Amino acid sequence: MSVVINTNSAATLASYHLSNSNVNLQRSLQRLSSGSRINSSFDDAGGLAVSMKMSAAIRRTDAAATNVGNAISFLQTQDGVLKTADKVLSRMSELATLAQDVTKSSDDIANYALEFETLTQQLIDFSSEEFNGVALFEGAGLTVATSEDGTTQTVGVTQSDINTNADLAVVVGYAGNDLTAANAATRGTEIQDAIVALGLLRATNGSEQSRLTFAEDMLKVNKTNLEAANSRIIDVDVAAESTQLARFNILQQSGTAMLAQANQASQSILKLLQ
Repeated sequence: MSVVINTNSAATLASYHLSNSNVNLQRSLQRLSSGSRINSSFDDAGGLAVSMKMSAAIRRTDAAATNVGNAISFLQTQDGVLKTADKVLSRMSELATLAQDVTKSSDDIANYALEFETLTQQLIDFSSEEFNGVALFEGAGLTVATSEDGTTQTVGVTQSDINTNADLAVVVGYAGNDLTAANAATRGTEIQDAIVALGLLRATNGSEQSRLTFAEDMLKVNKTNLEAANSRIIDVDVAAESTQLARFNILQQSGTAMLAQANQASQSILKLLQ
């Protein structure tokens, strides 16, 4: 190999390797400091694209789980109203039985009738109850997204369900009609039928709560799996990257030393000129 002054190929090559080592060292430091294997599209363009889609799916799944949880709260509140309605019907049934007591005076029965009428109105008032500004029983039910892809389910007992139920409609129709000794037995039988009908509505509500609870659980499982899959793509393996960091550190130091040696070697030419 010839000895020249204008070109120091050894120094140029050492500088090139040192530059690469510095770049790799900086990337390794960035991965370890951020905890992410992919910090820019340069690191892994395909992996970044997949990770972006998974991250969006995770956010949608989390939002759907929140929506389902709120719908369960809606149904629980609705069931609380139906449970109270059951207590009202039970008291009305009791009053109808008391009104059949032949030892009671007309004034006694009038007192029963007054409470009976008041409770009838309370049943009607239940239909106007709300949950966060949303009517509990109005409309066609509550439409809930049960998955991140937009699949929906309509849940909830509606006012239509109550109105179209003949047994419940009879009791609601008591408004303005007095309880008397003559109709007490009939009222009592009708109320017992209404209690059975109300039980079916509560069973419907309970089955929908059960279904949504499983849907919520499935969303949480899906979110966990998506996060695990995304982690394998984007998260840095700290143990492996720490090894790489040590390697690049050594390469940087040795590259710096070799560049200094290459620059020093060219000075040997001066001895030929002495």
